[in-house]
Amino acid sequence: MAGIYIHIPFCKQACHYCNFHFSASTQLLDKMVNAICKEIALQQGFFEDTDLLIETIYFGGGTPSILPAKATAQILDTIKRHFNVNAAAEITLEANPDDITLEKLNEFKSIGINRVSMGVQSFIDEDLIWMNRAHRSAAAIEAIGLAKQVGISNISIDLIYGIPTLTGDNWIKNIDKAIELEVQHLSCYALTVEPKTALHTFIQKGEKEDIDTAKQAAHFDILTERTMQAGYEQYEFSNFALQGFRSKHNTSYWQQKKYLGIGPSAHSFTGNSRQWNIANNALYISSIENDTVPYESETLSTSTQYNEYMMTSLRTIEGCSYDYVLTNFGEPALARTKRIADNFIEKGQLMEQENSLQVTQQGKFFLDGIASDFFEVNFK
Repeated sequence: MAGIYIHIPFCKQACHYCNFHFSASTQLLDKMVNAICKEIALQQGFFEDTDLLIETIYFGGGTPSILPAKATAQILDTIKRHFNVNAAAEITLEANPDDITLEKLNEFKSIGINRVSMGVQSFIDEDLIWMNRAHRSAAAIEAIGLAKQVGISNISIDLIYGIPTLTGDNWIKNIDKAIELEVQHLSCYALTVEPKTALHTFIQKGEKEDIDTAKQAAHFDILTERTMQAGYEQYEFSNFALQGFRSKHNTSYWQQKKYLGIGPSAHSFTGNSRQWNIANNALYISSIENDTVPYESETLSTSTQYNEYMMTSLRTIEGCSYDYVLTNFGEPALARTKRIADNFIEKGQLMEQENSLQVTQQGKFFLDGIASDFFEVNFK
């Protein structure tokens, strides 16, 4: 099993918190689509097993819904010509509500898009304005309704909590609105202030209020309680799904599955190595036109592989598998893992269950700190 990620590096405008690679100009859009298709052809030997079945395709960005459906179809057709794609593959398109029309959704569905991930972020207009989002709440509600109308039955939305303007009551309204709209999947993230973003600059200048981690923790508790009551499974720290609607693509990341990233700034993973494309649209296009994929790569040490496994596995409902640690890293690594875990088990932040190590509800908001305590090892 493997996945393919396509990075579409265009947006209508920059959200203040965003640090992803994109351009607000679509001047290079046609050339970019052609370059992406050419990179797909150049990368057809990326997986050593050329018969490896592609189970998921994910259009991310940027804003993939900015593309005409014809361009998206061109990319999909190119993938299917060069890779062995499962007929039942999960094919996700990230979309912003302001791009959504009935006609466009029908076109996307007709070319094979069977899952839509919408960047709603909030159903409160005040928060959307604070984040510099291009849409308003009414557009998000309408877009979700239109997706259902055309028969897309796997809808995910993103929500952000811990925004200075977001009250506890309004956060409850956000969650309840998502539940009321019967979306099958929620990805909910605490607002982070990334360097070199507009938000970071505003906070540094005192023009915007900084985030409050205590407020974020309170919002997280509200989130987990209300989603659980509504029948959502928190299968990963930030992801909640109704039964049968986990994101197969993102789950493959957390399970250390192989994936190929196409497009500027896209990352790829083989299991023991990682590579990433140049994050410059013009240079990416010119390099691809000259039959060269512009990327850097690194071979992952055993220690790095272990660290990444601990970081990702502890975020999931299945947790860290002792069998996986033993098989892939050896008995000393397993003994060390159990020894470090004992401290967090005593605190009630981790628990052992069915030969695995899992984070408790009490430990979830301290997850990054817990995971980091397992890092910085040097396996022989």
